[in-house]
Amino acid sequence: MNSPTDAAPVDSRAVPAADVVLEANDLVKMFPSGSRLNPGMTSAVDGISLQLHAGEVLGIVGESGCGKSTLARMLVGLERPDAGTLSYHGQDVTAGRLRDRRLLRSGVQMIFQDPYTSLDPRMTVRDIITEPMAATSRATSSQRKERAVELLNLVGLAPDMMARYPHQFSGGQRQRIGIARALSLDPDVLVCDEPVSALDVSVQAQIINLLGDIQNRLGVAILFIAHDLSVVRHIADRVAVMYLGRIAEVGETTALFETPSHPYTQALLSATPTSIRTERGRLAQRRILKGEPPSPANPPGGCRFNPRCWMSTDECRTSIPALRNLPLAGEVIQVACHHAEEAVAGNPVLTP
Repeated sequence: MNSPTDAAPVDSRAVPAADVVLEANDLVKMFPSGSRLNPGMTSAVDGISLQLHAGEVLGIVGESGCGKSTLARMLVGLERPDAGTLSYHGQDVTAGRLRDRRLLRSGVQMIFQDPYTSLDPRMTVRDIITEPMAATSRATSSQRKERAVELLNLVGLAPDMMARYPHQFSGGQRQRIGIARALSLDPDVLVCDEPVSALDVSVQAQIINLLGDIQNRLGVAILFIAHDLSVVRHIADRVAVMYLGRIAEVGETTALFETPSHPYTQALLSATPTSIRTERGRLAQRRILKGEPPSPANPPGGCRFNPRCWMSTDECRTSIPALRNLPLAGEVIQVACHHAEEAVAGNPVLTP
């Protein structure tokens, strides 16, 4: 079977990044944890700030439980942040008022991880795709049907499939239906929460190329969450690395992959096949993390990566590193590490 990296390359940089479409500033989300006798709060997202520009693809990567899906749900309005602000085209939509929800629903849509549970099994494909239009627009039934035909053609499905139900489709076909539904309101932002992780590897490549083609043709901005770094490198213009609810590093894709500046990013890339680590060569030293990530209910002080970091110092254990600019070979990477310069110098890329 082909892997995502074997798929035909998608030039996601054909649409230039311009204005900020979606912006998060110090977003925080807490969830109750513990027991009734010993209640507590777990920080799923802790002070994340990021910008998504028009026409770009921003990849989000990190270990399970680092807060990626919670961040995605806040960005589409499914979760309300406990602190921080969310802006869509410069308009603050943090409060989640009715007008805020309507604005986000029309402009920011989500593609879910599991195509087997995200589609209503009692609805036909036509109803699934046209339901958002029926709920938010004045389009007639015939206009909605015409739009559904356009969208099915766009995602590579035959219009005569509109009368079928989700159980009559494969996983890849169901995800195409989910993509068509997300596009029904002509959004300018798609938030993709691991949209290929539940699919076979060969089907993953097809869906990734479909999303890249849609991004190029429609100019839609995409926030793409994934575990697989090869998938992210294939489609993303920029990549943000999350660890335990915070951003560890963010930068242009090639620069981040070729010169990872945060020890955690270096460890992630070290665990991947050599062929996707860099275009120029390989990291000089393989990094194997010890232990499990700390519990979000009881995170360590200072830098949250410090218990697993081989460069940890007293400063790392007591002071939270701010996300700061680090110029690297003509590109600027933002990294939250007190010792990023030393991390780069101590883990150079070796050319073949």
